[in-house]
Amino acid sequence: MSLLPSGPCLFAVASFALVPVSFSEDWPHLLGPKLDLHSAETGLRLDFPESGPKLLWEVERGRGHASPVVVGGRVVYLHQVENREQIRCLDAATGAGLWEHSYPVETGQSYGVVDAPRTSPTADPETGLVYTLGNDGDLLCLRFENGEVAWRVSLPEAFGPAPVFFGYGSSPLVHGDKLIVNVGSEGTCVAAFDKRDGKVLWRSDHAWHGSYASPVVAKINGQDRILVLAGGMVKPPTGGLLCVHPETGAIESELPWRSTQFASILAASPVPCGENRVFITEDYGLGGAMVQYDEAFQPRILWTAPELGCQFQTPIHHEGILYGVGGSGGLLLAYDVRSGRHLWNEAFYKTTIEWQGRPIPVSLGHAHLIHVDGGFLCLGEDGVLLRLRMGAGGFEILAKARLFYAPETWAPPVVSGGRLYVMQNEFGSRLVCYDLGSSQ
Repeated sequence: MSLLPSGPCLFAVASFALVPVSFSEDWPHLLGPKLDLHSAETGLRLDFPESGPKLLWEVERGRGHASPVVVGGRVVYLHQVENREQIRCLDAATGAGLWEHSYPVETGQSYGVVDAPRTSPTADPETGLVYTLGNDGDLLCLRFENGEVAWRVSLPEAFGPAPVFFGYGSSPLVHGDKLIVNVGSEGTCVAAFDKRDGKVLWRSDHAWHGSYASPVVAKINGQDRILVLAGGMVKPPTGGLLCVHPETGAIESELPWRSTQFASILAASPVPCGENRVFITEDYGLGGAMVQYDEAFQPRILWTAPELGCQFQTPIHHEGILYGVGGSGGLLLAYDVRSGRHLWNEAFYKTTIEWQGRPIPVSLGHAHLIHVDGGFLCLGEDGVLLRLRMGAGGFEILAKARLFYAPETWAPPVVSGGRLYVMQNEFGSRLVCYDLGSSQ
């Protein structure tokens, strides 16, 4: 059933530029190709004007706070239209609709925030499958080619309900032959499914419940481990970092890291930082902490960064420096990974960008960072786009633009195939695709 017909909702320029990038790659997961918010694409044109990169196409969409994924020239995203969740697949070059699948969902709100999908799809190029986790816990596996449902599991029916604030919100993780999910129910904290048929391979029981942070893979003592930041809507509030064996589901260690506030949301994924280290963060009082694992996979805190409390955005580690945006105030901070030394911070409020005839100060808010082609792109929550060079000594703004002026742009940007994908969530909810591969 078509909830948003592709005809009247597709807007595009008259012709589409070829994308002569030197190297391009897919973006199959919320956190990018290697789960570290880095893109290996090169040869991009990132010297965009204040009006932004060249617009290729845009499509109207429903509600939702998650990024698309891009694999094999196709874009897939999850959103909500009235009382249904919909998975849509578009042609990456033109925005034309290829297929869609929808199903009913219960909608509500908490703390004045309306429920809407917060999870990005997860694509597996090896099998040609794509996975989505909806607000009500509908875990779907679809064939990338045509949208046919390969298998489906209702997490509440299979594992029991999960105490979460705004519905399920953690993106699934593909690791080997497994699909790993932050389930968060009373009996199962984390579960692994056979990625091809949905059979449950293992389940990990723990008192901490589901969060909005997506699981990641980290090398610890030379071995793969699944890191999950868990902690749901429970009193008293409990939660923290779990280290899980990917083959058995055994929880090898736990580290409490959760605000004492009841209404606190863990939404930033753990950030592996090399040398058996991982950074974790939350935005309700504790801020961030660098964790070190020993030979027995047991954690200890090396240093803390109370100012680097990230709510929606996952910090990024690059060449020994950790960059992140603290809280809703939009303060960009940099820390030395080894020592924990605070290197610098910047709010950019003195930087202005022309919008509708007047200069508007930059306000990052819940901004996101990705690294691509030798520098960083920073997408502010109201539509600001910055191209930055950053290091231990500070930063330099290489380009700046205002793509639009609207709140709640809470999904990280995506770069794939020489194109930039941005989700606008208010004042005209849409997915916008920009050209990074040709002259402006």
